[in-house]
Amino acid sequence: MVVRDWNVSFAGCGFMAVYYVGVSCCLMERARGLLDNAAKISGASSGAITGAVIACRIPFGRYWFRSSRVIRVFNLKPTGHLDLFVRDFLHRELPEDAHLLASGKLCVSLTRLTDGENVIASQFDSKEELIQVRGTILNRYVDGALSDNLPYCKLKNTITVSPFAGESDICPKEGPYFYQEVRYFNVSINVNRNNLCRVSRIFLPPRPELCQSGYRDALQFLLENGNFGRRETIFL
Repeated sequence: MVVRDWNVSFAGCGFMAVYYVGVSCCLMERARGLLDNAAKISGASSGAITGAVIACRIPFGRYWFRSSRVIRVFNLKPTGHLDLFVRDFLHRELPEDAHLLASGKLCVSLTRLTDGENVIASQFDSKEELIQVRGTILNRYVDGALSDNLPYCKLKNTITVSPFAGESDICPKEGPYFYQEVRYFNVSINVNRNNLCRVSRIFLPPRPELCQSGYRDALQFLLENGNFGRRETIFL
């Protein structure tokens, strides 16, 4: 089947988002069109931050530098406030026209407080609104990982990315024990020892090698799907 438009969706995963630095670096180096020509870049929580970096064209060298700094700081002082680091990074690195670059392309998953329903934000009126929308808006919305942690994952033309071994298109390739799988708000997670370790690291600074794992898994995806990055892509 020929698909002219595709989406890329990043699962929310806390500190495990360092995996996405490796994934994105691989795609930008070897199949830049896959990200540049994507109709939508979506994500929840830390996945939405990765989406913003891509949509607003922040160089991934700077993204990795900032990510490494956060890891070092939290290794020394685990009680630090992660949200302040994220806000500082976005304020420093997002261009002034970030809201224009992101509107219509970046889709951020949010959870509405009043009823717990999922809401997708894709239009932004200012840079500050874009920075705020990654988590909460006027106390009416909270983290989208609590309602849809992998936006648009059910669409055939969405390339899903997750640091947990499972059924995502780009993820570690490991089988489950006894064919058991769990789904956390649309994210497929195989039940195995390595995934248990990964889940336990969501709120803990990861090892830098996680970035290398993301690069390898993205490269494997490209080797298996050689046509990605063109405006007309074959989905099998």
